[in-house]
Amino acid sequence: MSEKQAELLDRARDLASLIDTNAAKADGGPVLEATVTAMAEAGLYSAMAPREVGGAELSLVDNLDLFAEVSRADGSTGWCLMASAGASAYFAAWCPDSFTDQAFADGVPRVAGQFAPAGTAVEVEGGYRLTGDYQFGSGLNDAAWAGAGAFTQPADDSPAGYRFFMMPKSEVQLKGNWEVLGLTGTASWDYSIDDVFIPTEASFDFFDITRHRGGPAYDLGVLPLTALGHAAWALGLMRRAIDELVDIAQTKQRLGAPSTLVGSEHVVMQVAKLEARYCASRAWVYNSFGEAEAQAIEADQQGEAPDPARSLDCRMATVHATQEAADVIQGAYLLAGTTALRDGALQRCFRDIHAGTQHAMVSPNISREFGAAVLEG
Repeated sequence: MSEKQAELLDRARDLASLIDTNAAKADGGPVLEATVTAMAEAGLYSAMAPREVGGAELSLVDNLDLFAEVSRADGSTGWCLMASAGASAYFAAWCPDSFTDQAFADGVPRVAGQFAPAGTAVEVEGGYRLTGDYQFGSGLNDAAWAGAGAFTQPADDSPAGYRFFMMPKSEVQLKGNWEVLGLTGTASWDYSIDDVFIPTEASFDFFDITRHRGGPAYDLGVLPLTALGHAAWALGLMRRAIDELVDIAQTKQRLGAPSTLVGSEHVVMQVAKLEARYCASRAWVYNSFGEAEAQAIEADQQGEAPDPARSLDCRMATVHATQEAADVIQGAYLLAGTTALRDGALQRCFRDIHAGTQHAMVSPNISREFGAAVLEG
């Protein structure tokens, strides 16, 4: 563990009680400003960004620790943190100085948005004019910059591309429509962009990134680095749900039962299985991301690109962790009985994980891709 990682992790743990308390106070609204401000002052949003722009540039495994810790305190808060930290890191690593000197002049900014190609970017002199309708702008209400993905329409006859764009939030129209089962605090509103000019340097090519700063881990590209945040988030929720069940078991006594849950052999065996599934999921996640970064460093030393197989392993480990989290949290919810119906952390974990399972980063397509790779040997 690096000194910087230990410092940020300690700060995250110190904020856990505040994050948890404020999540209960939010009552379905966005993550409270007090929480966002506290995390910003603690430097948590800078975790993934390169050092050259004021980021902490933690290792992938260290980032897992940090995002999981915050997600354990509250799923919506952890989701917004990992989404913003990841997005800002991408533009910091893959955009030229002409953009980062402006966007990161006052430190690592908070960034939010949807990067699926939900818009069209028409190439013009000096940049693109972007139009599109987007969803899932998690954390956009308190972000300074908005992000978006789009297919491009080149000015010449060259093929269309796929680029990520970043612009001041003032350039987008927020719709404020986020009435959902879980992750309510993310305020993942829809938003629209209407013919906004974005300089070329405020964007990058999804399929052909160029690392302008930061270490070899950034060569892994968008998908595995995005998966990292989702894996950490799922592990954080899984950890919290099991911990909540353990606390409940100390005093919970079902009607007609001779003892509290801790005296039930069935509950004891089920808790053992839930804990084992958490540990197994965590082991694969940490192993896959650790190996991916190590291989990226080795490839960089040899002047080569990272091995795509390592990236796919990271993505599948993320899918597995999220699926396991959904099952484990449901198991904890059922064992806790009617106590889990009440407002509280376990109910919040239950709702949040079932929202998170719907994200594209854990879609069945990844399992199909991974399975095909296994069959090919």
